[in-house]
Amino acid sequence: MKRHPLGLALLALAGAASAQSSVTLFGVMDAGVSHFETVSEYRPAFDPRRPAAAVLAAAVPRVTQSQTTLSRGGYRGSSLGFRGTEDLGGGLAASFWLESNIANDDGKTGLASFAKRSTLSLSGGFGELRLGRDYTPIFRNDSLADPFAVQGAGLSVIARVNSASSTLLGGAPAGVAAGDNYARASNSIGYFLPPDLGGFHGQLQYALPENTRYSPDVTPTNARGRYLGGRFGYAKGPLNVALAFGEDNKDRLSSGSAAKPPVDAGGEDRLKTVSLSATYDFGPVKLLGELSQLRHRRAQAQPWMQDRTDKYNGYLVGATVPVGPGLVRASFGRVSYKAGATGLPGDTAQGASASQWALGYVHHLSRRTALYATFARVRIRDGQNDKAIGAVTSASDAPYPGYMTASGWRPRSATGYDFGIRHIF
Repeated sequence: MKRHPLGLALLALAGAASAQSSVTLFGVMDAGVSHFETVSEYRPAFDPRRPAAAVLAAAVPRVTQSQTTLSRGGYRGSSLGFRGTEDLGGGLAASFWLESNIANDDGKTGLASFAKRSTLSLSGGFGELRLGRDYTPIFRNDSLADPFAVQGAGLSVIARVNSASSTLLGGAPAGVAAGDNYARASNSIGYFLPPDLGGFHGQLQYALPENTRYSPDVTPTNARGRYLGGRFGYAKGPLNVALAFGEDNKDRLSSGSAAKPPVDAGGEDRLKTVSLSATYDFGPVKLLGELSQLRHRRAQAQPWMQDRTDKYNGYLVGATVPVGPGLVRASFGRVSYKAGATGLPGDTAQGASASQWALGYVHHLSRRTALYATFARVRIRDGQNDKAIGAVTSASDAPYPGYMTASGWRPRSATGYDFGIRHIF
């Protein structure tokens, strides 16, 4: 058989290119039994015109809702993904990451989407430029300080309130999901500092709203769906500390509305979050902590009304303790809500709070396989005053039981546990 020189050259080039590239299939399988329980309390305001309400409150003071499920995320969320890197030479590299959530409990959800992460990157001595759907700086900071890695029944109360606040305000145009811009941001452009800065690290992220704009500006166009965030810190030796910020635009005014609103009015919504997280590994014990503030600014539709800014102040303390082949995990967190004043007659600032403690144990059977158990307890005060606080439960996988929402009912407490097995491949 005669071998053509050009063919041999092409084969050699293809071999060299494949040697410089790599593609990896990876994933997590997590399966366990989870139990979630919520308690709602009936405490209507006394109305002499409705004495029957007081009788009902005495007869049925509380309602408990519970559910037991085969869960898929008690320790790590089940997922399947592909990632690859190509060496471009000169210190440059191109890489991609596609990861999908999977439902191994019933097998109904597989690679239907890559909503967990879908990014394309170019990296080099300048750092990394990353495009696509990726984790936000605030979520990374919440993950850093949480012994339970924002997963399962032990997921921190700060992460629960941040997620609920984003979800309750709805999504955005261009297919952005309701809870987007807390854990992940779609249509994002991210930049990461190079890793060789003596322990210093940082990132910036901007998510495009992708709304239609009009020229001339005969109709208003909002920036609903836009996200801007950043995170900067220091990680070296036993210390890891980072400061993160994020602003999520949740404007309620629809793009293309016929009525052009006054400046700084017309139903603008902004979620502004600041988080300071730190961990320190002493060896026998690793301590974790976070301070967080979420400010929800609501511009009023009428120009004579004062803008309202609600505040959620939270803290989290936690620890992990290695015990032989296992790890004990514990945390306590609290978020307090205070409603902003509108300046209207009779307006009073309302408050609410949610606290949670969690305890868990992970037993490593190997580097890739582990057994786990977690128990968590939530207490809520005046949750009827705020939907985000009132939505805090001990569950992580939907669907799960919520609270009674009819008039006079208020959330009181929640309990949850997970025990299962996790395998990484």
